[in-house]
Amino acid sequence: MEFVDRKIIFHSRNFTDFYLEQSTKVQEKIEFVLRIIRQVERVSKKFLCPMTGTDGLYEIRVEFGSNIYRIFCCFDEGNIVVLFNGFQKKTQKTPMKEIEKALRLKHEYFELKKTQQNEGRSN
Repeated sequence: MEFVDRKIIFHSRNFTDFYLEQSTKVQEKIEFVLRIIRQVERVSKKFLCPMTGTDGLYEIRVEFGSNIYRIFCCFDEGNIVVLFNGFQKKTQKTPMKEIEKALRLKHEYFELKKTQQNEGRSN
């Protein structure tokens, strides 16, 4: 098993709010999965899976007991994982409104980054 050192960042309060709503045990499981993503080069699809047709959106998969949680994210600059939003999955299919929310947050993140880079060049 090869190891890396990825950085995990949160964009907006969506992920933080979701995380804080969970029980301590669920938070610990989320932290366990994030640690794997942060440190393991090739993360199993059991924990991290690309979302087809979403231009770089991934879902982090967390299971605790009979509950299933999903956290949307993307990669930036290869080694930065940007967390967007999370939810408890209650149906077989991922709700489209959650995917759309994640895509909107992803677009917002990269627009903000581009603006900050442009401002940095003009100073």
